[in-house]
Amino acid sequence: MPTQLHGKALVIHGGGPTPVLNASLAGVISAARDCPEIESLLGARFGVDGALRGDFFNLFAQLPETLEALRHAPGSAIGSSRRHMREDDYAQLHELLARQDIRFVFVTGGNGTQETGLRILKMAERHGYEMRVMGIPKTIDNDLGYTHFSPGYPSAARFFAQAVRDIGEDNRSLPTPINVTEVLGRNVGWVVGATVLARAHPDDAPHLVYLPEHPVSEDHLCADVERVYRRLGRCVVAICEGQRNTDGDPFGAESHAAPGSRDRLASNLGHQVAAILTQRLGVRARSEKPGLLGRSSAVDIPHLDREAAFGCGVSAVRQAVQGNSGCMVTIERVDAATGALSFGSAALNDVAMMERSVPRDWIAPEGNDITQAFRDYAQALVGSIVAHPRLSR
Repeated sequence: MPTQLHGKALVIHGGGPTPVLNASLAGVISAARDCPEIESLLGARFGVDGALRGDFFNLFAQLPETLEALRHAPGSAIGSSRRHMREDDYAQLHELLARQDIRFVFVTGGNGTQETGLRILKMAERHGYEMRVMGIPKTIDNDLGYTHFSPGYPSAARFFAQAVRDIGEDNRSLPTPINVTEVLGRNVGWVVGATVLARAHPDDAPHLVYLPEHPVSEDHLCADVERVYRRLGRCVVAICEGQRNTDGDPFGAESHAAPGSRDRLASNLGHQVAAILTQRLGVRARSEKPGLLGRSSAVDIPHLDREAAFGCGVSAVRQAVQGNSGCMVTIERVDAATGALSFGSAALNDVAMMERSVPRDWIAPEGNDITQAFRDYAQALVGSIVAHPRLSR
């Protein structure tokens, strides 16, 4: 039996916010209030940066109406950080946690943040300091392993599916004639793949979909677009911001981060691809980049996503006070009939810094579309995308 542990608890957010990150925070607060083992609950202001400074919110002191509204607010109410922690940072943080008698730490984020939680726990173990660390999954990229999906993904996927649907209607009304829509996603294509949910008819956008798991040559890309354009007189391309060509290059687009950075991304990939298409095909092309709007918009959040985020926060607290540590909460399954969620856990050792890619057999052999298996998976999480009406001819 695990020993009963009492003390303060700390919540740390890491990485980019999502439309439902605050719902996870609300879940932690709600569950922690019911646990006598947790004497007080702190929120690190701006992630590990605030934790290192000892800059905390008192989460138990917030007004009830604020906490209720938190479940529906996008972003991170306590702030987040992309700081890459050094060994001396972990040593400094451990000293602060021990001095404050913080015995429970909840880290909410993607694979990098889960590694941060693992290293916080290992530092405590080296000093013989009893502490429980639980990870809470969060990423629109959906690249965390061992969980059916990551909270934040259904919302971002739904946003981009609806964005591509509406761009497609604009493209049909007054053809551009080629539109390149850049979709969020660092190294995986879970979000861009979900844009196919906008396709109610065979000639609906997106006409072509490209995922980073399948690099595509410039020649292949241009040939794909030209084929669609000759058939329809227009073409909408959905392409991931992390897409690479067969040489491993983002089609000559500029990078907005230093070489070697984990977060290295092309800052204008959609624009660059549109320029290549215009030059190679002699047809006008333009690009669209909803960008951060795709992870900050709270206009149409799937109920499942919000409930999953809240439930992960609740489960993290309950597992921690029951003795679990060094794990990330996982979503085991979603009941197709009721939408009920089942939660479990996976070791941080297994989750940290591991990216889950879209399965190769979920991507069309030509690399420009997805298969029915992907569509079925995404549809269950994102929900139906309502098609716009068409006049009868």
